[in-house]
Amino acid sequence: MTLKIHIDDSAAPYEQVRAQISEQARSGALPVGYRLPTVRGLAETLGLAANTVAKAYRALESDGVIETRGRNGTFVAAAGSAAERELASAAQSYVDRARRLGLTEADALGAVRDALRAAYGE
Repeated sequence: MTLKIHIDDSAAPYEQVRAQISEQARSGALPVGYRLPTVRGLAETLGLAANTVAKAYRALESDGVIETRGRNGTFVAAAGSAAERELASAAQSYVDRARRLGLTEADALGAVRDALRAAYGE
């Protein structure tokens, strides 16, 4: 696992940790069942406060990307199932809201494309 924190980045350090681990898990660079470093171990390696890494781990666990197994450690969770369900639910909520606002399908899709470009830098 390779993570790089950019202090001059507009994203908070915990968000950089969260995004990088999430992407590596999604791409398969971190396989299902991979044991992540401890919060303190990763914080020390990255030069961050332990609370920063703990916040990222909590967000990743909430997203279904990782799972904590008590004293046994923290591992990359089974690919996608929880994350895909949450994404589908968010998409349905977005569609419902767009229809209530009277937007066309093209307008709703355009807003999503703009948001994705902004988030992923395309």
